[in-house]
Amino acid sequence: MSPRAGQFDVASVLREVKTVRLEGLVRIRDLELPLLRRAAVSVPGAVTDAWPVEVENLLRAAVSRLGGGELQDAAELTLGLAHGMRDRPPADRRRLAAQVYSISVERFRKSQEEMILGQIAEQVCWLAGTGARATAPNDVGLLPPRLQHRTLHVPRPGRPPAVLTLHVHPVELLRDMDVVVSPSNIHFGLPEMYKSSVAASLRRAGAVRDDAGDVVADPVHDELLAWRAHHGVLHRPVRPGTVAPTGPGALAARGIRRLHHAAVAVPRPGTNDYDATPQDVAAAAARVLVLTAQESAAYDPPLRTVCFPLLGSGRGGLPVESSVSALWSALAPAAGQGRELHLVVRRPLIADLVTEVLGARTATGDEEKGRDCG
Repeated sequence: MSPRAGQFDVASVLREVKTVRLEGLVRIRDLELPLLRRAAVSVPGAVTDAWPVEVENLLRAAVSRLGGGELQDAAELTLGLAHGMRDRPPADRRRLAAQVYSISVERFRKSQEEMILGQIAEQVCWLAGTGARATAPNDVGLLPPRLQHRTLHVPRPGRPPAVLTLHVHPVELLRDMDVVVSPSNIHFGLPEMYKSSVAASLRRAGAVRDDAGDVVADPVHDELLAWRAHHGVLHRPVRPGTVAPTGPGALAARGIRRLHHAAVAVPRPGTNDYDATPQDVAAAAARVLVLTAQESAAYDPPLRTVCFPLLGSGRGGLPVESSVSALWSALAPAAGQGRELHLVVRRPLIADLVTEVLGARTATGDEEKGRDCG
């Protein structure tokens, strides 16, 4: 063991990590964090006045070593490292982290949270013991929060490249988006809030809650039910590719103005499985653009930004490559016509695959300058 490693033990570091979880990143400078401060620098005794940034970079580097998946997603949320979370109250961060595992907040607090923070503390001790740099390398996706997206330049034969923004975070963390598309089945049956799908996440984020965090209204569900009743499809399916608009519910507080529910998943008779086809994905995407244009006149300012998840690639079973290709076949002609197009995926590896399928070039630092993640 190196001399530096001997300064640290997991239990002591864990206490400081828990302090950061409780108080938040924005209050690091006010906290007593002697171990994290020493671990955050590569040369002992070299702590500078920028130590809060160094501690944050240390925590980002530690979380980056958790291997992705639900563990890393929940860790980023609970410490406030995910986009838009650094100033959120600890109760909000805990609730969103619990949603990653689709469990109650109380169960998460007693079980997963303790495990997650312990894993982070162990990684901090490893980084300190090896003298590894605490700054996060760019190749693990630990850029500052405003850069947790990619601005892609997508080639189009005979035309200038299209600009597409690719967000890499949970869909419920989107903000300031005019229209967010929610995948659905042809019965427009929303999944329960505790599920992990995009549609469940948007329903959950759109729910109205009281001061205790309990749901007191479910406006996304209620509006979609009203749409079905108005169009006479309460008891029968719609055609694949149909799109039903609703309000955003509580997501309005995040700047989301409309939800468009896209029916792309067709139940497979006698099973719990679904099928989705590229043709239906493309039809739904095209319909979203038409509906956005139709609704836009009723809004001031008009609806401009539209964000799509990878339709059909979840329960619909469509490969990511097929979903991306189908979406882009519908979106490419509309790119740059007074409309900003966005995609959202949860994991960096999927973002890499999307970029590859589109043959896109990622914007340089100069091209990124001045742009914020939604």
